[in-house]
Amino acid sequence: MKTAAHKLTAVSLALLLLSLPILLSAAERRGAGLVITLKDGQTVTGELIGVKPSSLLLLTPAGKDESIDVAGIREIKVVRKSRALKGALYGFLAGAVGGIALAYAVKATEESVKPIIYPLGAVAGGTAGGLIGLGIGALAGQTRTIRLEGTAESALKDVLADLRTMARVPDYK
Repeated sequence: MKTAAHKLTAVSLALLLLSLPILLSAAERRGAGLVITLKDGQTVTGELIGVKPSSLLLLTPAGKDESIDVAGIREIKVVRKSRALKGALYGFLAGAVGGIALAYAVKATEESVKPIIYPLGAVAGGTAGGLIGLGIGALAGQTRTIRLEGTAESALKDVLADLRTMARVPDYK
């Protein structure tokens, strides 16, 4: 039975190792998706390209660049895609491997329990890991609202510095 557990663990780890490089592959950096509400009530949506000292540069869905003056902005919504499903998947895989490893460490001595302890460990660990991953993924994908109207100058500089890290070109001048 040792070899079956070893094979199952090895296959699970191999699948994890094969799926991780896809996430780490070098892709063009994308800026954060923004929905900007101006003081006059208009909204502008687009991808954040760069942050200047007094304006934001967006790429609109129509494909043109638009510079928005910071003084005319009421609020900014940073729109993020939900990562709940991806988090649940990775959590399930990691939990299943952990559950199998834990079941192997327990080393059941009862012959009638041996055939079910590894699948049970995989299901229990995978379920726990999947739920944790689901929660983390859901939190990572929440939309954030930043109110600029009435913000102090020092707080505005902090907001712009934070937005600069989300831009496609972080060191845009």
